[in-house]
Amino acid sequence: MTEAIRLATIDIAAAKGGKGLLGDIDGDGRMELVLVQADGDIDDRYVPHTVKCVTAYRLTGELMWHYGKTPEKIGGFGADFPAQIYDLDGDGFLEVLCVIDGKFLLLDGRTGLVKEEHPLPDPEAHDCIIIANLSGNKKPNDIILKNRYTKVWALNRNFDLLWTHEGNTGHFPWAYDINSDGFDEVMAGYDMLDHNGKLLWSCKDLEDHADCLWTGDVNGDGKKEICVGGSVTCLYDADGNELWRYSDSIESQHIALGHFIPGAPGLQVAGLDRIRRGDGYKGQWDGKDGMFMIDCEGHGVWKEDRKTKGWLTIVDTFRNWNGEGKDHILAYRRGGGVMPGLYNGKGECEIVFNEDGYVLHGDLFGRGKEDVIVYGPDRAVIFSGTPYDLSQEAAGKPIEQTRRLYSSTLYPGGDYEE
Repeated sequence: MTEAIRLATIDIAAAKGGKGLLGDIDGDGRMELVLVQADGDIDDRYVPHTVKCVTAYRLTGELMWHYGKTPEKIGGFGADFPAQIYDLDGDGFLEVLCVIDGKFLLLDGRTGLVKEEHPLPDPEAHDCIIIANLSGNKKPNDIILKNRYTKVWALNRNFDLLWTHEGNTGHFPWAYDINSDGFDEVMAGYDMLDHNGKLLWSCKDLEDHADCLWTGDVNGDGKKEICVGGSVTCLYDADGNELWRYSDSIESQHIALGHFIPGAPGLQVAGLDRIRRGDGYKGQWDGKDGMFMIDCEGHGVWKEDRKTKGWLTIVDTFRNWNGEGKDHILAYRRGGGVMPGLYNGKGECEIVFNEDGYVLHGDLFGRGKEDVIVYGPDRAVIFSGTPYDLSQEAAGKPIEQTRRLYSSTLYPGGDYEE
């Protein structure tokens, strides 16, 4: 196990906490850290959060701007916040998209000033923000909003209502052009919708709701499949045929696709099983979780038998640490004194980040490799596999805001591109 290089520590105490987002919001060739605070006086099991304030920092520690008012009670991370970073207006610079005081705002990433303000289609249409291409444009600029679990609203760039859908929406619907027709389909929980909101097919005999969704060529047949993590883990083809079902878990809270095992066929599916769920709302923190691995045919490869306490781990796919091009399993929020780290296909921690907290990862400096930020209420620590001097001038070329970065969620899903 190798300890990652600490590049810098940023004092973010002035922001007083919040969920982190990444993006090169000033276009200088170096990403910035954006912290979003939400309301904390709600029961987010049933009611969606709304954003109260946004604070942006440079990675050199400079506070760029602050918008909104810090709430007296700050929302915890039990559900998503309605906020993303994306260039929605197409001017070449990123905006912070967020729902504040019942309105959808576009904040200029360079200044924090309001560029646009739009009404919501419904008072509860602010559980999260999904950016999609429902109109067949050159780049995605449509918006999908949802309430907590039962309804989604699709809007075009002018914020005209395109369609609505009611069903078991899960946490974070995934938009992707699965049939290559130039329009995104939308996997809204257990329902696959076309770009007009028409129901194409639904998952059968699945309980609870979809926790996370991935697309990727899992079985190696040259076509993208849809992997669904929820009560169990299932793989579907684009037409909704179930290819396999892995039921040897209690609750498949998170999944992640990747080439985690060198030489193995197709993609492997890493997952996080809530073996024994605690209840934070009741102060019960004695739950237990464990990671697991599934091969491309749906067979279990291994399960983690963790000996430390913790049941709130988040796992995600991490690609190209140190520029080596490898896939790792990123695991954080482990609890029990276990630091965030990158795990290999055997379930072994290869890289450890010796700072506990939530994790953001991306090409922070435009070097073509993934770096990491671990952040908590008061500070954020930047980690890398290779040295970097933050005192040097930024590269100057804006860093692309990838789909993964503009689809930020506590329930990471994604599209695995070869």
